Amino acid sequence: MAALDRAALIVQARESIARGSKSFALASRLFDRRTRERTWLLYAWCRKCDDIADGQDHGGTMRGVADGAARLASMRALTGSALRGEPTGDPAFDGFGLVMRECAIPERYAHDLIEGFALDAREWRPRSEADMLRYCYHVAGAVGCMMAILMGVDPGDEATLDRACDLGLAFQLANIARDISEDEAADRCYLPEEWLVEMDIPPGEHMKPWARPRLAVLARRLADMAAVHEESARHGTGALPPRSAWAVLAAAGIYGDIAREVARRGEHAWDHRVTTPKGDKLGWVFRAGLQVPGRARRWSATQERPASLWTRPRN
Repeated sequence: MAALDRAALIVQARESIARGSKSFALASRLFDRRTRERTWLLYAWCRKCDDIADGQDHGGTMRGVADGAARLASMRALTGSALRGEPTGDPAFDGFGLVMRECAIPERYAHDLIEGFALDAREWRPRSEADMLRYCYHVAGAVGCMMAILMGVDPGDEATLDRACDLGLAFQLANIARDISEDEAADRCYLPEEWLVEMDIPPGEHMKPWARPRLAVLARRLADMAAVHEESARHGTGALPPRSAWAVLAAAGIYGDIAREVARRGEHAWDHRVTTPKGDKLGWVFRAGLQVPGRARRWSATQERPASLWTRPRN
């Protein structure tokens, strides 16, 4: 692919992340130039697949779709073409194919992510906590693995990839906690059925006013799970170049604040959408710089990952 084509794809990807996620856009600025550009290319594909699946334009309110199977088939076809190096006519997919080849990222992670969209297309609901975490892997943990390899982690370094997956799980658990109301409006629910039964909340009743105190208990549980996975992920940053570790630690803090704020608000967590204020984001950028392994070794890279944590599938 010509240099001019690559430059054009990067411009498109930069615009995508600027529109789709201010938090990730800020964290990505901490990478070196090459890693930053590759991060944008990967993000643009993830964002485009998400938008195709949910009928959105860089996020926003989910409209719901009546042709989920057709959208999924299109997503698979475009991704397959991109992985084979064939032009797709869509910058998000062409850029994705480019970064996958440049970084030698195993294709299985792309297919794992698409399987998450397939679960949504089938109107799947998690029955157990393990089901929910499996979904989190497909829609976010797999991306964490791809990001780690993009940053230079060996695809065979399973221990570090597990830590990268943990960060993706932490992000998605925060998403689930924050978006319970929005998901309910789109006729989706990612809270395990067993949790709802435990709280004596009938199907489809979790956003009713009487259920809010019980729902707050479950949201706090999600936030606690996110915190455990966030902490685990930090122990993988020693395998990253310093600037990449800086970006990852900043993103972990910024996104972790979403789960922490949901827990703090209790039953009022869904009155207004939870976000991390810009000042707090910049605070995390500063703190993350002090936490980078080699400057302040707060997290031991040799500490074993907790055996109690859910572990991603080995393909």
